Amino acid sequence: MKMSSNEIKKAGLFHFANSGYDGTSLSAIAGEVGIKKQSIYAHFANKDELFLTILNEVLATERTYIQDFFTKDHLNLKVALFEFLQGFSKRYEMYDNTKFLLRMGFLPPTHLYQQVMDKVYLFYDDIEKVLIDVFEQNRDSLTEPVNDVVTAFIGLYDTVLVELLYSGNDRFQKRLHASWKIFWKGITLHAEAP
Repeated sequence: MKMSSNEIKKAGLFHFANSGYDGTSLSAIAGEVGIKKQSIYAHFANKDELFLTILNEVLATERTYIQDFFTKDHLNLKVALFEFLQGFSKRYEMYDNTKFLLRMGFLPPTHLYQQVMDKVYLFYDDIEKVLIDVFEQNRDSLTEPVNDVVTAFIGLYDTVLVELLYSGNDRFQKRLHASWKIFWKGITLHAEAP
């Protein structure tokens, strides 16, 4: 049975997302797609190349998701931002892409640390640009400069994602709801209840 590189990447994504880099073997990936480990080398030079290829594709997919999310029509800024944060826990449960990105963004393989983090920081830079546009469109309702609001929002985003990764959904929800109320009150002129 001939396997395509896409099938290998799909199996690799599942294993890296759920077991981490160190907990994933090429043998496990090969077994999942029904090939011998050596057959993977026809598509990828080694585990690192497979991992970095998957990382690049996940970052591109997540980048597109975020851009699309913030360009669709929302009722208002508050709803859009909260839904974005809230949706992460659902996406983490449902999609290996989201789980992979979260896990590898905070726990990259030691020997690939710089390569991974360079890509993750570029991803964060892209998120920042999208958020600057979103907040610029709502500048009149903000009490703080747009760049400061974006930086604070990314800080909130990081905080709740760390909670999701290390503590699970219940603690994520608790931290999100408490932090969100204070964040929203701190950045808006008309800070109604969440």
